[in-house]
Amino acid sequence: MSHEESHKKHHVPFPEEDNGGAKPPEQTGSYSMVDPRFREIYFQFYKETYKPSVLDRKTKELVAISASLAAKCQGCLEGHIKKALKFGASREEISEAIAIAIGVNAAAIVDLTDIAADNLGLKLY
Repeated sequence: MSHEESHKKHHVPFPEEDNGGAKPPEQTGSYSMVDPRFREIYFQFYKETYKPSVLDRKTKELVAISASLAAKCQGCLEGHIKKALKFGASREEISEAIAIAIGVNAAAIVDLTDIAADNLGLKLY
């Protein structure tokens, strides 16, 4: 199987259960290179973040969409978009979460270039 073919295989690098619980690796197609003890620690942490708290579930999924974009995780993004819709997010809310990620990523590029300019003693404009 080529790299491109294997990339198209659906991997979801986070537990898909609505309560944050873990599906076994053989069901997700992920975690094949992660020692089971580390997988368990990760699953416990993930599950904890989805327990009822000060943020409702829809808000958590909107935050997760932005985080997925920042982390460049395609499987995460698709899973969290599906969950956001399931938990009542509107298209406008999802779009705004995406716009926030765009803004933060643009600011990160400005930050990196400002630091590079300072380090190089360079000012183009």
